Amino acid sequence: MTTTAVRPTGSGRLLRHDPLVRRLALMGLVTNIGNGLFVTVSVLFLTRSVGLTPGRIALGLTAAGVCGVLAGVPAGRLADRVGSKRLLLVVGPLEALAVLGYAFVHDFAVFVALACVATLLERGAAAVRSALIARVLPAERQVHSRALLRSVMNAGLVVGSGGAALALQADSYAGYVTMMVLDAASFVGAAVLLVGLPVGDTADGRDAGSDAPVKTRSAALRDRRYLLVAALHAVLELQLAVLTVGIPLWTVLATDAPAAVVAAVNVVNCLLVVVFQVRASRGVVDVPTAARACLRGALLLAGGCLLYAAAQLGPAAVATAAILLGALVHSLGELLTSAGGWTLSLDLADPRSHGEYQGVFMSGQAAAHVLGPVVVSLTVVDHGAVGWAVLAGVFALAGAALPAVTRSAERPAAGH
Repeated sequence: MTTTAVRPTGSGRLLRHDPLVRRLALMGLVTNIGNGLFVTVSVLFLTRSVGLTPGRIALGLTAAGVCGVLAGVPAGRLADRVGSKRLLLVVGPLEALAVLGYAFVHDFAVFVALACVATLLERGAAAVRSALIARVLPAERQVHSRALLRSVMNAGLVVGSGGAALALQADSYAGYVTMMVLDAASFVGAAVLLVGLPVGDTADGRDAGSDAPVKTRSAALRDRRYLLVAALHAVLELQLAVLTVGIPLWTVLATDAPAAVVAAVNVVNCLLVVVFQVRASRGVVDVPTAARACLRGALLLAGGCLLYAAAQLGPAAVATAAILLGALVHSLGELLTSAGGWTLSLDLADPRSHGEYQGVFMSGQAAAHVLGPVVVSLTVVDHGAVGWAVLAGVFALAGAALPAVTRSAERPAAGH
């Protein structure tokens, strides 16, 4: 078993003294500032400048999401064969071209095709980046480093979203396209930074600092226990749809809370991730502690759902307090399930096929993001407080199952 114990090293010290983490963090910051710019304006661009209806946009994004589910494993296998860094140097510029392609969208068919290509590249790149981190960072720094990178990622999204306010205010084709150009530039900038990533090239893919191509055996899809762990963690990833779909609809349609609460929930979530993700990862040192972190996080997600349900029972002040408290509890649960998931995805994987294993785990997350809006609609939107209770039960059961499943899935030391 690979141990991902976290040294008591502060985030600032880690950035100062670890060139690998520092370069990865800068790449993530640049990329996610661009993502924040694009995501904030994309829907308004498609409706106001292209003329697509919200229904068609949702359909196109769903089709793209399905494509994204299929991208992780092939991209991971390819990374195992050619090297993660080498593959990302190709995918990054292609992502830039895909973003620029939105400026030329003129009808629904072109939008769907481009969205599918862009999402394939995005989800494939996510799996390859995860495999790169798994190979180049020592095991004892994995979780702490990933927590730091996630904090930086969210900070970048906040900065990008804030910068996009100028384009939203202008509400013009030129303003929206400018955001796309800047997003494309962020992909190119990240690729330039990747060129200078200090990665060795002599090991077989199992040693820290190495991203050499390795021969793989296509093992992940035959590893039933790993697939089950990935599926259970994917259930916990439904929490994203709760934030992006469930809370906005529930707040507006079923409670007396003001619509501005939705924005406040997003701010609470982003700030907690930026400030506390590293701290939340400190107790996650191996597979058992990772599974317990997921269990605690799942119970917090369940508690958040019950608080959201309570918002229907009182006037505006009570509803607002219940939703904000629910968002706080929910976000703490997200921090724990994320930290636990990183360790489970790494320590239960065959290190000779990190790309494929990370692709499987990422595909589970992508599937949750596609199915999440449907699950939330069938529970919360259709059945109100009862739906929230059902969703709470789903989170709790998935979290409770992980410790037992991981005990049987954990690899013996000889496997690493």
